[in-house]
Amino acid sequence: MKFLTLVFIICVLYSCKQEPKNPNFLIGNWERVNNESNKKTYEIWEKDFSGLGFSIRDKDTVFKEKLNIITKSNSQYLKVTGVHQQPTFFKIVKMTENSFICENSQNEFPKRISYWFKNNRLNAKVANNDFAIDFVFKRME
Repeated sequence: MKFLTLVFIICVLYSCKQEPKNPNFLIGNWERVNNESNKKTYEIWEKDFSGLGFSIRDKDTVFKEKLNIITKSNSQYLKVTGVHQQPTFFKIVKMTENSFICENSQNEFPKRISYWFKNNRLNAKVANNDFAIDFVFKRME
């Protein structure tokens, strides 16, 4: 009887272990629709949750960053490279089937990044305590 109780407890604990969720809604090629008129911004997300974000103004690339959803130390992070000399890690503090929020209170800007999928649009917001920038993307065909 003790053995069966132990097996039951192990099964319950194992089934309660939460596997990392995957932000499948990101996958695809996206073009920003709320951009400055002389600028184009894109995000491209692959099935391995690696992404590339870039902006073009007058045929010149004016911004570029690499994005990756990674797991380290049993937590998920958004890793951003190409903006600063060293990668910046934003810990994912909430993830649902159609959204996630990540934070890094040590980073000057942004401190918080949010992504969500709604009405066939990929939305993002980068913010600190005083300022926020909203992004709205449509899927490219």
